[in-house]
Amino acid sequence: MTGTARPLHGRVAVVTGAARGLGAATALELTRRGATVALLGREESTLAEVRDRLGGRATCWEVDITDDDGMARVAAEVRDRLGPVSVVIANAGVAEGGPFSETDPALWRRVIEVNLIGSAITARAFLPDLRATGGYFLQIASLASIGASPMMSAYCASKAGVESFAHALRAELAHEGVGVGIGYLNWTDTDMIRDADQHPVLRELRGHMPRPARKVYPADFVAARMVRAVERRRAAVYAPGWLRATQAVRAAMPPVVTWVSKRELPRLEREAALTATGLLGAGGRAAVLGPGGAEGRAGVRGG
Repeated sequence: MTGTARPLHGRVAVVTGAARGLGAATALELTRRGATVALLGREESTLAEVRDRLGGRATCWEVDITDDDGMARVAAEVRDRLGPVSVVIANAGVAEGGPFSETDPALWRRVIEVNLIGSAITARAFLPDLRATGGYFLQIASLASIGASPMMSAYCASKAGVESFAHALRAELAHEGVGVGIGYLNWTDTDMIRDADQHPVLRELRGHMPRPARKVYPADFVAARMVRAVERRRAAVYAPGWLRATQAVRAAMPPVVTWVSKRELPRLEREAALTATGLLGAGGRAAVLGPGGAEGRAGVRGG
């Protein structure tokens, strides 16, 4: 995909978690650069709205990314309707906050299932296409992959997991000409982050981060950086760029976080009870019924 003025022109790209937020913004940026996009997510009507905004350059499929069979069927349908896939962006993700001991075990597990296992299922489903096209897989990770935070144990565990998964996958596929990148994101203006800020403890913890680290960045800014990284087949991309510096000090981050938390969490607990938040944002609520949930797995529908 490198070496041409428009490396994405005529390519087929898949974006998971495309119904809103960063996924929708990334899909828009991909179409601006000439790609045809397959939008994957749990919210059929919202996916259709994104598809319609993209002016005929996208098709949407409602699917649970933690459903192996469903994702395999979607991969086959995307290939049949749009052509072989050259780019896959594993963006779908959910989060919940609160003390680990107070978290609903099913919701804690669901974060791991969506963020980590869902990313692996996404890669498995589209890997035949990526091998055939010499394509590129971008795993959306987080600052939480580098430095963990209290009150976000499932999210941090899942994002550390996807970072390691992407490193392993890159080494495994390099000789086959398939590129694998990791997108390290800070706070991005999505419904998940806006919802998190409604919870005093999560808002306060973000407020105690250094000033650059607490800033929230627009989704279109982050999407543009991710898509430029796709065009260049980057092994890593950081949004904002200064996040790259955290790699040099990542070993020192856990002791610092522990020191701050040891001082601040007792104060916050005196002011208000530390309670579990449940899954955050509209996207999180859409993902709450995964495999084994009251409604079972979502059907696979394309349009």
